[in-house]
Amino acid sequence: MSLLLFEDAHRQFIGDHLVKRTSGERRGRLERGHQHAEILFLRKVWWPLRGDFSKLHPEYEVTDWRGRSYFADFAWLPGYIRLLIEIKGYSSHVRDMDRNKYCNELNRETFLQAMGYRIISFAYDDVEQRPELCMTLLQMILGRYQAADAPASRLQLMEQETIRLAICLTGSVRPRDVEQHFDVDYKTAVRTLRSLCSKGWLLPSSRDNQERVVRYELAHGVLDYFN
Repeated sequence: MSLLLFEDAHRQFIGDHLVKRTSGERRGRLERGHQHAEILFLRKVWWPLRGDFSKLHPEYEVTDWRGRSYFADFAWLPGYIRLLIEIKGYSSHVRDMDRNKYCNELNRETFLQAMGYRIISFAYDDVEQRPELCMTLLQMILGRYQAADAPASRLQLMEQETIRLAICLTGSVRPRDVEQHFDVDYKTAVRTLRSLCSKGWLLPSSRDNQERVVRYELAHGVLDYFN
């Protein structure tokens, strides 16, 4: 979808939420907090994947275990599902975080999980440099809660399930595993695994520096989105 369509839809999206927040910190937080990283996520990940902002809420207020307000970057609330989405930059969430802030963040996330929220975080660097990976990860998560709005290709569904299979097999998968899991031939299994390698999800692994690939390992960082 064109950038122009995104800009118009995004302007209306934020405008609609500003109208609902007439005053106070909830409005101020939206005005101050919805900045470059959040807009980049919407432009490069959410909009290409979903095509609209239905049921998505920017700078969504929740209460932590201390009774204090906390604003998640986004909340997706399609009904009984409560999904919080965070875009985390290295400097603000790692380099500049002291021990107390680190403990508070973990406690907050654990508390929100206990209160029925599902929390997923994307690294800013991935949003900026590898949006396709973020899109696929997000689609895998959203796909657990609702059917696709449009028919998904057989290859897309097979690739997503192959990643889940690799996770279940402690991070690596062989062509034979894919053959048995999907009841397909060897060529189809290898083609699927190579496609996932080209997208940055898997890395080929050979035995004793031989050329023949014997298994495929999950790329570094993939499992972080499922922890």
